[in-house]
Amino acid sequence: MHLINYRSTLNGSTEWYLGSLSGLLRRWHRMRIPGVSGDAVKYLDTIRIKGNRKGVAVLTMDPDQGRFTDIELQAIRSALADAYETGRIKSDAYILAILFIALGPRPIQYAAMKVCDVQAMDDGAGTTTYVVAVPRAKRREARARTSFKKRTLIPKIGKVVFEYAQEVRSRFVGILNDPDQAPLFPSVRSDSEAPAGFEFHRTSQSLREWFEYTMDRLQILSERTGKPININASRFRRTLACRAADEGHVELVIAELLDHTDTQNAGVYVEATPGMMERIDRAVAMKLAPLAQAFAGTIITDESQATRATDPTSRIRDPRFDSTKPVGNCGQFGFCGLLAPVACYTCRSFEPWADGPHERVLEFLIAERDRLLVQADKRVASINDRTILAVADVVRRCAEMRGEPMGDTNG
Repeated sequence: MHLINYRSTLNGSTEWYLGSLSGLLRRWHRMRIPGVSGDAVKYLDTIRIKGNRKGVAVLTMDPDQGRFTDIELQAIRSALADAYETGRIKSDAYILAILFIALGPRPIQYAAMKVCDVQAMDDGAGTTTYVVAVPRAKRREARARTSFKKRTLIPKIGKVVFEYAQEVRSRFVGILNDPDQAPLFPSVRSDSEAPAGFEFHRTSQSLREWFEYTMDRLQILSERTGKPININASRFRRTLACRAADEGHVELVIAELLDHTDTQNAGVYVEATPGMMERIDRAVAMKLAPLAQAFAGTIITDESQATRATDPTSRIRDPRFDSTKPVGNCGQFGFCGLLAPVACYTCRSFEPWADGPHERVLEFLIAERDRLLVQADKRVASINDRTILAVADVVRRCAEMRGEPMGDTNG
């Protein structure tokens, strides 16, 4: 009777709850523990229970649980780099985040990783290959390290991850007999109840909670909602799979990427709608700009307000937009290897002039996107989407400072 009543409270989208519960109830009965009768098991045998719908969040582009859009992913990367450089997040959180983006394993797999799993191999000709051996732990195999899947990292990421792993290793010299067995993402203190060899490892749950708390503090906004992005490991996995599908990879490749044992769940990513917008024109850019808040710098009305006002080399010029007037100043004192002025608009050190030729920059980027959409593909064409929103935000703010209606901003 209790099961019948419970089933009556479920609908088509939640009926699978009973399916998940039935396994526990059947085992309960087999172990002859009081509480589950034979009639209850017979009832479960006579009914058909619909399974959980696969990939709903992905297929519907759910802004809270589905894949990240390309603009959201760019925003996350930019915010992570800025927070790490300014000391707002520590190296462990930064490394974990870039590994989630690059590889997509589950938290339980990262919780089981040790510093020896990050390897740097020199080919003898001056080229270093960075490899991460990811434990193939599944949800019900806590801290399993019985098998591994080796993943190669691009040199830029691999070098940072390897250096971090060596730094963690050095912290455990004198604490562990073999510091190579130190956890890649160690907990603050030893857990006396942990299995041998895992005393300093985080649990899957603590690693997940720590990571999500760290990301929540960054308050990275979505251009879709204007609200902070809900960032978790599952969304990184979905995004990785969807981006692979966007690039034309088949289900078998996606299943291998996610370390699935079969392809039954990979099809949803191939069916999913691409995450980038087909077209961005000026009107769309101006509408999305306030939501995305991609511009991170400070607009100045006079060069005397610039951080490096007395340094003429801080001026950022580009003859494509104006041969005489700079787009702004750079407030950074160190070397910057980014391509100015396009990359400047999403940099916190950029100080654009209120009367700079920003409208022309916006027109150029939108035209270039349209050109690439025809000559290349959507992935290449969308590479500057977040920058377009940042430039649009500067155009909008400058127009407001001049007291001009948005329709009359001509740069």
